[in-house]
Amino acid sequence: MGIIIKPIVTEKMTAQGEKLNRYGFIVDRSANKLQIKEEVEQKYNVTVSEVNTVNYHGKKKQRFTHAGLLRGRTNHFKKAYVTLAGEDKIDFYANI
Repeated sequence: MGIIIKPIVTEKMTAQGEKLNRYGFIVDRSANKLQIKEEVEQKYNVTVSEVNTVNYHGKKKQRFTHAGLLRGRTNHFKKAYVTLAGEDKIDFYANI
């Protein structure tokens, strides 16, 4: 399994991609910035100038059902915000 799990395709990240040349990815929790940079450069054939990472802790959730109260939590995950150098672009919609 690769380091990059999936790209973040939201209105906010699309706007940052157009304005700041910054793209977001959900990545493996054990990956470091150098590994993320290498993987993005290889996979999308671009030059990465900066990588910022954020660790998210899973939220606790509960709901009432016919069987009673169900408790659990969402998964922990890590986001990476990758800024590209120069005029490089990533088009997530190219192969749909």
